[in-house]
Formats: sequence, C-alpha cells, structure tokens
Amino acid sequence: MFNFTPLLGAQSASPASQSLLEFDGGVKVLVDIGWDESFDAGKLKELEKHVSTLSFILLTHATTAHLGAFVHCCKHFPLFTRIPIYATTPVISLGRTLLQDLYESTPLACSTIPTDALAESSFSFPSLKDGSNPNILMQAPTPEEIANYFGLINALKYSQPHQPLPSPFSPPLSGLTITAYSAGHTLGGTIWHIQHNMESVVYAVDWNQAKEHVLSGAAWLGGPGTGGSEVLEQLRRPTAMICSSRGSSGVSKQRNKRDEALLSMIRDTVANGGSVLIPTDSSARILELAYLLEETWQKETVKSESNSPLKTAKLYLASRTAGATMRYVRSMLEWMEEGIVKEFETATGAQEAQEQRRNRGQQSGSKGEDDKPRAPFDFKHINLIERKSRVSRMLSTTEPRVILASDTSLEWGFSKDAVRNLASDERNLIVLTERVADYDAQHKGLGTYLWNLWTERSASSDSEGLGAAIINTSGEQVSLRSYQATALQGNELPLYQQYLATQRQLQNTMQGDSGTALETSADVVDDRSSSSSDTSEDSDIEYQGKALNTATTLQHARNKLGLSDAELGINILIRRKNVYDYEVRGKKGREKMFPYVAKRRRADDFGDLIRPEEFVRADENDQVAGETLRGDSSKKENAVGQKRRWESVTVPGETGRRALNGASKRRRGDSNGAGANDDVESSEDEPEEDPDKIEGPSKVIIGTETLQLHCRLAFVDFSGLHDRRTVQMMMPLIKPRKLILVAGDEAETNDLAEDCRKVLNANLEDAANAVDVFIPTNGTVINASVDTNSWSVKLSRNMVRKLHWQKVRGLGVVAITGRLAAASLEPTPNKEEDAAVAKKKAKLDASIASLASGGNDDKMDTTPILDVVPTNMATAVRSVAQPFHVGDLRLADLRRIMQASGMTAEFRGEGVLVINGTVAVRKTATGKIEVDGGAYSFSDPKGAQNFTFFQVKKKIYEGLAVVAGG
Repeated sequence: MFNFTPLLGAQSASPASQSLLEFDGGVKVLVDIGWDESFDAGKLKELEKHVSTLSFILLTHATTAHLGAFVHCCKHFPLFTRIPIYATTPVISLGRTLLQDLYESTPLACSTIPTDALAESSFSFPSLKDGSNPNILMQAPTPEEIANYFGLINALKYSQPHQPLPSPFSPPLSGLTITAYSAGHTLGGTIWHIQHNMESVVYAVDWNQAKEHVLSGAAWLGGPGTGGSEVLEQLRRPTAMICSSRGSSGVSKQRNKRDEALLSMIRDTVANGGSVLIPTDSSARILELAYLLEETWQKETVKSESNSPLKTAKLYLASRTAGATMRYVRSMLEWMEEGIVKEFETATGAQEAQEQRRNRGQQSGSKGEDDKPRAPFDFKHINLIERKSRVSRMLSTTEPRVILASDTSLEWGFSKDAVRNLASDERNLIVLTERVADYDAQHKGLGTYLWNLWTERSASSDSEGLGAAIINTSGEQVSLRSYQATALQGNELPLYQQYLATQRQLQNTMQGDSGTALETSADVVDDRSSSSSDTSEDSDIEYQGKALNTATTLQHARNKLGLSDAELGINILIRRKNVYDYEVRGKKGREKMFPYVAKRRRADDFGDLIRPEEFVRADENDQVAGETLRGDSSKKENAVGQKRRWESVTVPGETGRRALNGASKRRRGDSNGAGANDDVESSEDEPEEDPDKIEGPSKVIIGTETLQLHCRLAFVDFSGLHDRRTVQMMMPLIKPRKLILVAGDEAETNDLAEDCRKVLNANLEDAANAVDVFIPTNGTVINASVDTNSWSVKLSRNMVRKLHWQKVRGLGVVAITGRLAAASLEPTPNKEEDAAVAKKKAKLDASIASLASGGNDDKMDTTPILDVVPTNMATAVRSVAQPFHVGDLRLADLRRIMQASGMTAEFRGEGVLVINGTVAVRKTATGKIEVDGGAYSFSDPKGAQNFTFFQVKKKIYEGLAVVAGG
C-alpha cells in the first residue's frame, strides 16, 4: 500500500513543497518542509496535524521552498525535534546559512501569531473583539538554536542505501530503505528512492539533467554497461514516481547561449555607465552565478591589453551569510562537477610548488599574483558584503557595479534595498534569473510585479526564446511593503503572555515534564524574568493583576484545550492535585507506567557530545555558521568569575562591542583595485548589531511606499530546472507504473500531464495496462499502490503444516500448490477440530441468542478453502510446476560476501566484478546475472568444492530464494 498526499505545492502558484508518503503498517514519511515568502503560519496547520504520526523526514534542496519552515517547526511544534531527519551534507550546511540569513533579514520570517490562536487567549482582553490583528511575532530563533536544529539532521551520501531509524511514536519500518541520488538543481540536491516491501517510490522534485559550471546533472542515466543511454537500475521501473512540473513550460536552452546572453547585457550596461542588479537566492543558485562572474572577470580584467568594459566595474555579493556560505562551499568540492575538482587540484599543486621553491630560496617565477591559479570560490574579484551599512555605502557610489544580492522575490533580502537605489536611473538594469511565483493573492510582491511586467512587454521582442529581451519600465509605479519590528505596547504584552502560557501547557501535556523552548525563552515576561531596570513602578501596578494570575491563565488554557481527565490519561497523576491512583489494568504502552520522561543526553561512539562553546575562552571568537555564539554579551558588565582580557573591561550602556578577529580584514587588491573597495569596507568602530533589532517580545508594523521605476528589466533563466523536452525524453526510459505531478501551477501541470500520458502510453495496445498520471491538489490522497490482483482464501490445517517459508529482504516467500474447494456448509468431520468447532459454535449461539433480532443464524462464511492436492493428482501437478528464483542480487553485496569467504573480489571496467582474477560476474540492463569463468577455473565439483566458479554460483544461489510447487 502506498498513499501520497501533497500538503503544499500541488497545482499552486506557491513554490513551497511538502509531501506526505504513507506505506504499509502506518509508516508515514514527510518529504520537504517548504515555505514561501508570505511566511504564513496558517499554511503549516496541515503539517502540524501529522507531526505525532511521522516516522522520519527527508529534505531535498537547500532552498526556502524546500526547508524554509524547518526551524519554525522545530521551535514551535511539539515532538518535531524527536523525528529523525535525513539529508545530504550540502543541504544541511547551506540550509543553515540560508535560514540564518532569512531570520536576520526580515522580522516577518518569525511569522505572526494567527488571530484564532490569540482569540483563545484573549478571553480577559476585549482588544480583539473588533477582529483586528496586532501582528504579534512568534519567538525568533537565535543563531545557536538554528545551528542546534540543523545539527539534528543525519547526513547521507549519494548512492548510499540506508535503513532509517523510526521516531519514538512510529510503527516499525520493516526493512524500509532510502537512497539519495543527485538531482542537479542545487548543491547536494537529492532525488530520493524509497523501497518498502513491494513498493519502489522515486521522489524527484526540482531536478536538472543538464550539466552546469558547478553542478553535474541529475543521476538518472549511467547504468553499468549502458554507456549512459539507460536509467540506473535502482531508479528504473518504479511503482510510483513523484515529479515536479515547475519549469516545464519553458524552452530548452543551451548553457553557452544562456551565459553569453547574461554577460552581453552586463557589458553593454557597464559600458554605458550603468549598474546591474541580479537578485538570486543566498545559498543554492547563487553558486552558479558567482562562479560564472568570477571566471569572466578573471579572464577579461587581468590582461592589460584587454579593452573589456568590465575592468571599470566592481563586483559584489550581498548576503548576510555570504562568508559562511562560501566557507562551506569550499569544503564541499567533491559534490560538484568534475571540472571543479580538477581546478582545485591544479590550484593546490601550484601552491605546493610555490612553497617548495620558496623553501629552497628560489624565485617564484615570472607569474604574478593575478596569473596564479586560484581554488574555486576563493574569490579575488567578488567583494562579499554582509552588513546593511556596507550595502548602503556601496549603493551610494556612482561607479558602475554588478551586484548579486539575496533574494529572488525581492521581499526580504538586500536586493530590495538595491532596487530602491537603482530604479530611478534608466541606465541601470535588473536581471531576473527565475520565474517569480504569485504566492500571495491579496498582495503581489515586487518580484512578482517585475516578472509580470517583463512577461507582458517581452512577448513580442524575444524572438529566439532565450528570455534575453530587455524592456524599459518607462515610469511604472509599484507599491512596496516594508516590515519593521517594534516592542509590544499596552495590552499586547499580557495578551502575548497568556498565549505563551497556553502553548506551554500544550507542550507539557504532549511531552511530559521535559523542558521546552517556551519554558526558558527570554520572551516570557513574567515575575521570574521581568527584572528590567527601565520598567517604572506605575507599569508594574498596571499589569500585576494580569501578569501574576498565572494559575488562572493555565486553568483557562486547559479548559480551552479541552483536556479532560480521560484525555490526560496517565498524566493525571502529575497534572491534577490530590490524585494518587490510576487504573492500569487492561492498559498498554505508556499508560501502564508512571509518566516520567527521562532526558536523554546526546552521545556518540566516544561518549557524551562536547559543546565547544562551553569551554571557549572569553578572548576567543567561537562562531557557528558565521555568527558569534555569545551574541551581544560584550555589552554586558563582566560578571563574577567571567574570563576577560585585562584591557577589555565592559560596562553597561556601551553601544558598540569589540570587533571580531578578522572582521576588519580587507582584501588584497590588484593593480586595478578590483579586489578592494575602501568605500564599502567599514571601520573597526562600526557596530556589528542591527540598530533596528528589538530584544524581547515584538510585533511587526507593515508599511507601504510607492516606487517609481525608470530602469531597464531583463530575464535570463538560471533556475536550473528540467524543461518539457527533458521530461518527454526521460519518462520512456524511467517507465514508471504510476506518475504523480506536483510542484507547479495548474496550467503547466495539466499540460505536462497530457504530454506524459501520450509519451508513456504511446506503444501500449491494451488500455488496461496504461500508465496512470495523477495531478492532485493540496490535501488530496492518491492511492498509487502497485497493481496486484488479490483474493481471500482459507488455508486448511494440512496445508499450513507443509509450508516452508524463505526470507527475501524481509519478506516471507513460499510457493503453494493446492486444490481450491468451495466453503463447506457442514461441520468438518476432522476429529481434531471437533472440540474447537463445538466451542466456537457454543459462543456463536450464545452471542446470537443475545441479539434482539435473532436473524443472523443462517449467515454462513462463504470464503473458499485451499487444501492439499490429493495423492492421485500429486504426480500430474508436480510435472507442471517449475521451480523459480525470487529476489535480486547486487554486485556490491556479492563482493562483500566473496571477500568474507576469503576470496579476492574487485570491480573492473564498467560494472564487472572479478573474483580471484578468474571469474567475471556482470549484471545486464534487464537484471540478468552472467557468470563467466575461464577454462582453468572449471574442475570436478565433486572432488573439490573450493574452486572459484562453483563457489561463486553457490553464493549467488544462496542470496536468492528457490521456490517451487509440490
């Protein structure tokens, strides 16, 4: 059984992706925890309902559409952090920097508390009766919390079969296996293959088959012995395939034409004295753009005789976590395209040779600093900007510049600030690199408005279909929304306190006595934490009646949550006063034990995990993902026992803090000044923290401003997604039995579904064998189980005694040859069953007599019975039934088995396993095993059982189940 339910992203303009996969035995798998730029907590309600039933979670890409809500769920959903999560190493690292950039850039990322949730806590506050929403923000995660949440994710490698661990509240997984394959869209992007019993599910959302500068293509092709013309055996012929339809409406583009279209726009704009803004994400597709621009600047600006206009333009990358992102990327080159690895090896070899010459006292040669090979993503021309003050200083200059800025939607990143500055000059150019979805029907963001404007005006001018048309905005006006966080005022603070009390009661009920983030959060402003020196006595008197009434608040919260004695269960012993006994007879599981939840300490093979930040010295700068762990601790007065430098005594009231080591480092500039920018680099006394940052509970104020557009607008597709032609080419090779299309709007999903039906069913003569193509909507349950014909029969006792079960990958396999007979209406004459039948008949008569109707005594079981074959027919049946093998043999498993038997086994060539140098084992594209041995490997098997050829065949047969009737 396999059911698929899209929670977000099916036939929707929103790019957010969330999918629920359900297998036999109640095993539920959540794939992706995506969000969109509206950051609406109401879109996560369906996900919250399934948290307590999930077995494990899989993540595919390090983008907002695939893991944007991960930190929100970890912080605000009880039990979520207890669910095992699996992803590749790049997705974990880049996802961490992405969400740190997101939460530092906009207060809206914390999400506002829904009005209905506040209404449950506002019974003593009439401020919400008019239906207005104060837009109170939820608790914002700290950089330490974000790092800890991503530290819970289990890292996997490509092509590594893994049996995941189930969550504490999940049923057994029964041998379920997951395998990650390259998706090609982002660094570490994943196509998941899930094998469970008879179900083989391939989850492929947002993949790209074409190779790029940094990323290799998706791992569909490349089966052994096929020369790259057939799909991998593990991904071939799945029982169900989930594929994305986003991007299928585009036209196939070559990489060289795409790159040249972007670079020609940049050259023309810079030559005219204008600047170029390229909005993109901060962790995924930005790598492809940054690598392309760095290589172009390196080629065209180093040569002194070059007349390229790029020599006069500065290149910037603006993101709050740009430095941390590039540090992670430089350590994950093995996940990239082979050319990147070779480039790194060349640069490393050149550096080693230079060091050797320097040690021998020789000259380094005629090559200058500019001509030396550099490691990938060790930027010389791109200036990284992580502070808003530096972005403002960079935008205030009048020189030509090219800016890579986050984000694509132009709603929360530095790209929004850049548009405000560049929109007034008609020489400037904004280049969109992805199609911006209209995720909010009530309000269209700036990115959506620009995308719609370009689409309307460029339909006639883009004759080649490259998306390279440049349009003039010609004085268009667009409204921008600004978001500013402010402290709570008036009755909003006690209203927020009661909301936290309600959530704390809910989490304590679900998790027992284990501590939660709400319990120790700085946002809980009550008698235990409200010790602010600037709070006047009048304000204390004003709120003390509501703030001190915690017990009443919890009682009301309990009544609102509907937690009766029956619903509390065994927790009544700790939740109710004067309750000391609980009936446990007939109970199961945790209902039979006292409700004590032991706090588990994280450990590895060497013992308890060590937190380095707990042992760091005060004069060291320990950072997690580019963010200081101590926050603004240097602003506080040195406490007793706190380590400090002799010359660095901090006192209350300081507005600045000591600069981080290396914070004021400047790049080494070349002769042209391309690598340094004194106007952008800040001084050491510049404050690190955002002056608009609000400590404690806050709300968001949404403002609107009007922006006059005079700049030019263009679009070049750098999204890195598959197009319709690629899908039409790959589907006949993959040959899925069921196809489910998600992650796209309604129009392109319907169009792609029609094309897939034609392609997959083109050569089928029987309509009954046609491939089903499903296009579900959000919340629709699709039954995509493997097609089987099943009948219910009863096995006789003699038949059960003769069954000999064999285990094949967790499944019990047996062949049955029997005689099917109709259900007997008379009692069985078997004396052994007389007593059991009589006892059952007596119980049945008693139950029938207790019924008021008394009309069910003539209802009989008509299920047919499968019995053993009579002796006189056994010989004829045995001659018809032929034995056969069940199971699948992997060459990697055979290699391990042969090595354990004392033989040498190694792979040679393409998918050929050579054992003892004499026997070759290969697997064809159809799954057939071929064993080839030389003449000297054959010998009399009766005289010696240890010869290679016969030993290999023996091990192969041992890995299969031989079943036959009889």
